[in-house]
Amino acid sequence: MNVFISWSKNLSKECAEILRDWIKCTLQASEPWVSSKDIDKGSLWFNEINDQLKDTKVGIVCLTKENKSNPWILFESGALAKGLSANRVCTFLIDLTPADLANPLAQFNHTMPNQEGMKSLLSTINKELGENALDDRILDQVFETYWPLFEKKFNEVIRDSPASDELEPTRSSDDILTEILYTTRTLDKRIRFLEKRTSGFHVNSDFSTVALNDRIVMLVNKGLQPEEIAMELEDIAPKEYVMNVAISLYKNRKYKDVSIEKPTIK
Repeated sequence: MNVFISWSKNLSKECAEILRDWIKCTLQASEPWVSSKDIDKGSLWFNEINDQLKDTKVGIVCLTKENKSNPWILFESGALAKGLSANRVCTFLIDLTPADLANPLAQFNHTMPNQEGMKSLLSTINKELGENALDDRILDQVFETYWPLFEKKFNEVIRDSPASDELEPTRSSDDILTEILYTTRTLDKRIRFLEKRTSGFHVNSDFSTVALNDRIVMLVNKGLQPEEIAMELEDIAPKEYVMNVAISLYKNRKYKDVSIEKPTIK
């Protein structure tokens, strides 16, 4: 089972390699992959990485202050996120906190380099191993054995890493609030979409079918096209229903060139 570890810049690369070796030691059925070591000499790196991404079950993005806006990190993160239903994407925050991240990286599961965070990450990977997954009791024992090794190597890398010359700018309150609003709206739209798919025809509880048809009639009489009406009412009822009613009414209005009557509900 492949675990894709993404990195960019020196500190991120060193931590990715430590993470790769540690995961392999703790979960031997896994196949952690880091591009700095695992691409064969002479192979086409872009094709090789794409092949690895296609077979990945868990993705880990190693983030630092200096690489969080790097195009390569964003490319690999986006490629991992294409399979959200099957893949699990985690950020490994080396010298960051979740509040330091903006979208799209802010939407992933975040792992801090502490005992609790690393135990959670290991559990996530273990669950994806299927028949090869370790029992929780064994996983706890393995983690307790190998955690000190990871902690020691990670702290050495952080200690020896040169300090950044530039002070990391603090995100403004407006920036954080804007991100929260964007994320909330995105989740709300996804939830409404799933509800419509699973429940068949659905009209917003604030509108009856009669009230919905009244609204469509009003918008047709105002001269809006069916597509515009469907967009106007996308939060109230399924697009297909609104389009069908609007097209029927629009055709009737076009031929009669008068205001139309409300459709009869049977």
